[in-house]
Amino acid sequence: MTKAIQKWWDETAGSYQASSEIHTKSAHYGPYAPDEAELKLLGNVKGKRVLEIGCGGGQCSIAFAKNGAICTGIDISKEQLKYAERLAKENKVKINFVRGSFQDLSRFKSKSFDIIFSAYAFQYSPNLNKVFRQVNRILKKGGLFVFSFDHPFYLLINPISKRIINSYFDTGRHELVETWQDKTKHKFIFYRVKISDIYDALIDSGFFVEKIIEPLSLDKKQIAWTRGSWKKIYPKETVKLIGPTIIFKSKKFK
Repeated sequence: MTKAIQKWWDETAGSYQASSEIHTKSAHYGPYAPDEAELKLLGNVKGKRVLEIGCGGGQCSIAFAKNGAICTGIDISKEQLKYAERLAKENKVKINFVRGSFQDLSRFKSKSFDIIFSAYAFQYSPNLNKVFRQVNRILKKGGLFVFSFDHPFYLLINPISKRIINSYFDTGRHELVETWQDKTKHKFIFYRVKISDIYDALIDSGFFVEKIIEPLSLDKKQIAWTRGSWKKIYPKETVKLIGPTIIFKSKKFK
């Protein structure tokens, strides 16, 4: 499972980074969501130890580092991390990028981070409870755990026809096979969850949920993922009906 997800991201890293156009001015939360500069969910990160889970091209970690955070990013894709290393160098910030699956965070010491952040990565986890328990272990008491997800409601509809095509209760592993322009086939694996699954995993792992945010921002200056093939996934008229992003802000209390 892990190898298939890694293979997908190694193969698609270049085209994804080129098409998504993610900036490094402020941490992003996902398609049609305001960024951290507007939402201010993390507060002042200066001097804070921040771990970004599923850091991809490193844009969020770079934004945090620009604001004085001490950043570590973990990702499964070597190609994504190569991009992240180059981008960090271009932005003149120092970040500790680590290659590995976030299903196993045993390499990190207990109570070693003030903030743990993730944008659109946990849909690749077969076991949120396992990940969240590990996040709790490596987060300091009172530390923040903030992350975004594909909105489970958005995944129910065909974005073009706006018709419901999936069951909300059809959770777990899903697999798509895409045929690219060069006629090669590529396997894409992800996991569907209900909102209650995410919430319950947080509570069961020792977190207090401070906010659940279902944002919608149509500010063209902020939005990535709006051009080219992304228009078929996130058509503006559909996004206006169901936002594609959901954000959870939680705090470790035990």
